[in-house]
Amino acid sequence: MSELRNGDYREVNFDGLVGPTHNYAGLALGNVASMTHGGLVANPREAALQGLAKMKALMEMGYPQGVLPPQQRPDLGALRALGFSGSDERVLARAAGEAPQLLRAVCSASSMWTANAATVTPSLDAPDGRVHLTPANLQSSFHRFLEPATTARVLAAIFHDPSRFAHHPALPATPAFSDEGAANHTRLAGDHGEPGVHLYVYGRKAFGWDNEIAPAPKRFPARQTLEASQAVARQHGLADHQRVFAQQHPEAIDAGVFHNDVIAVGNGPVLLYHEMAFLDEAAVLDELRARLATPLIPVRVPAEAVSLADAVGSYLFNSQLLSNRDGSMTLVVPGECQERESVWRTIQDHLLAGPNPIAEVVVKDVKQSMRNGGGPACLRLRVVLSAEERAAFSGRVLLDDALHGELVAWVGRHYRDRLAPEELADPQLAEETRQALDELTGILALGSVYPFQLG
Repeated sequence: MSELRNGDYREVNFDGLVGPTHNYAGLALGNVASMTHGGLVANPREAALQGLAKMKALMEMGYPQGVLPPQQRPDLGALRALGFSGSDERVLARAAGEAPQLLRAVCSASSMWTANAATVTPSLDAPDGRVHLTPANLQSSFHRFLEPATTARVLAAIFHDPSRFAHHPALPATPAFSDEGAANHTRLAGDHGEPGVHLYVYGRKAFGWDNEIAPAPKRFPARQTLEASQAVARQHGLADHQRVFAQQHPEAIDAGVFHNDVIAVGNGPVLLYHEMAFLDEAAVLDELRARLATPLIPVRVPAEAVSLADAVGSYLFNSQLLSNRDGSMTLVVPGECQERESVWRTIQDHLLAGPNPIAEVVVKDVKQSMRNGGGPACLRLRVVLSAEERAAFSGRVLLDDALHGELVAWVGRHYRDRLAPEELADPQLAEETRQALDELTGILALGSVYPFQLG
């Protein structure tokens, strides 16, 4: 049983339900797994059940587990805004014939990776004593740029009490303020019930106010900007001593580390990271040590132990690091970590046997997600909440056995066990998805959050 040591603050992991249109379209430039598996046949039912199985396993281990619903896909409104007109069937047929990549984009189930949904600051750290949430604009990819409006409605429906929760608009959807959410944000503290320091990791600077020419990736784009990270920190009222801004190593980006959570994960005072995670590793550690009220516990994995290629291929660092009642931590890794000898050996000999709180490794099968480039950490949004804040939820989003059973049955009723890219134009798929999501909002008691429900 997991239980925080300090007060009634606990971290709730909100996992994204995999949507009915889960498919392999290879849309994400810089995401090696997504690019590699583009065009393969996907199994939406298996993907959703794998995600639910991970949620249930962590719930049974005592970790509070929440659920976030998928987006409405295909996004026919987006296709109509791009000039496709007529009936749903006509719009889908024209898109498939004239712009198949657009069709794939508006069918993406990428909202399953809720680490990109938003950035969250706990009430402990905010000057007004409220939990602050900013949906990510995700402007660097068209298929993800479609998400923030529905994400904002979902978050507002769940975190509804304005006396406890503050909602901010997504940043302007321009390259200067490219924001990828909590995938580039880590909160470090003695434990979840203590004030924290926020580590924001960016890939590039948008404005050269200081005339500095920073190293940049050469192969893949840097998604997060420093200016976006700074803006989110300002929205949430964080002071200088509460935040650290660090540049991601451009060589890591070129190796497929499109978000920081592919190369580093933090929890409590522990920062588990690859030596190529940050452009200036020593400066980042020095700043964190200077700001943290508790000693930082850096767990550095050298490149000689795990190469960048193996880090990206296994998603070792895209794991969940969770606090236990006795002060130890559990690392939840994808099954791919067992398939690479150097990674599994490092877990056993360096992480579990090292001078750090990581005492247990749990392996979970999330292959359907992994093939699209998202591991255990991608699938969850971390929200630190007090008991009163947890009680102030609207909707039925905290997982228990009953809700898990209902969601498994719901997936069985509505999800296909095979979906190839060429089947995305099937108008019946769009209708199946609307029916599924309409039923889901009833199960989760969220009200009307989808475009088709709003009219």
